[in-house]
Amino acid sequence: MKIVARWIRQPGFLTALPVGIFLLIGFAGPLVLVLLYSFMPPKTFTLGQVPTIENYISVVTQSYYISFGWSLALAVVTVFLLILITYPVAYGMAKIFGKWATLITILIALPLLISENIRLFGWVLLLLKNGIIDGSLQYLFGLSLSGMLYTVPAIVLGMVYVYLPFMLFPLVIGISMVPESLKEAARDLGASRFQIFREVELPLSMPGILIGSLLVFILTLGSLAESKILGGQAIVMIADDIESAFTFAQNWPKGSVLSVILITISLIIIYFLFRKIDLDRVVGRR
Repeated sequence: MKIVARWIRQPGFLTALPVGIFLLIGFAGPLVLVLLYSFMPPKTFTLGQVPTIENYISVVTQSYYISFGWSLALAVVTVFLLILITYPVAYGMAKIFGKWATLITILIALPLLISENIRLFGWVLLLLKNGIIDGSLQYLFGLSLSGMLYTVPAIVLGMVYVYLPFMLFPLVIGISMVPESLKEAARDLGASRFQIFREVELPLSMPGILIGSLLVFILTLGSLAESKILGGQAIVMIADDIESAFTFAQNWPKGSVLSVILITISLIIIYFLFRKIDLDRVVGRR
């Protein structure tokens, strides 16, 4: 008891107490409720029931693996495309653009101030049959791209557009951490430009790549608006099933089970990724 009392009186504990209470109530509390509801009988709305694993068995035996598969596949594709798209831009912002990097940062971050749904409906107007793109191509060249909307590529386009800043900014930080002296030393030793990139720049910027990939993967894994607005009924992602279980089906336990599985997948990925990230180096402690 004396040790606990002495630990409680520490300034660090008192300073962290408000944040700890906030996280306990606002973050850990809802997660615990979701976990408890996942063991309740189907279509019940109270926790005072006999725990059961019936919902887990139902989810495993039904076709929800298709939704999980689509969500995982689109998340991986989005991460891969964003690495290819943002790495050159991040390199330019960190090493080349100089004073223009601030302006580019503002332009990229500015859409974050606008609702995601509004931005996605803007893409609907662009991709819609006889919309801006299709109508312009028909008028100018007699071509039609009327089948662009409500397809899987349209969903991927929306994800790449929405989550681009979450990949770009960690990449900028990762690339800016590469010392110029190491590149100059490699150049003096006769390394080619590609060898310098492969052996020096890419490995040393890997923390930024991994953090950006983690952010984008977790966000796209639970994304909902892109598949509903740009995909229509082309595919059903796991977030759609979770929403349907909690709303239309009024089956909170099943929605909780799907949520628990999704969170578990995310935690496993986070665990393995963070084993490869030197956080002390990322935050500049060494």
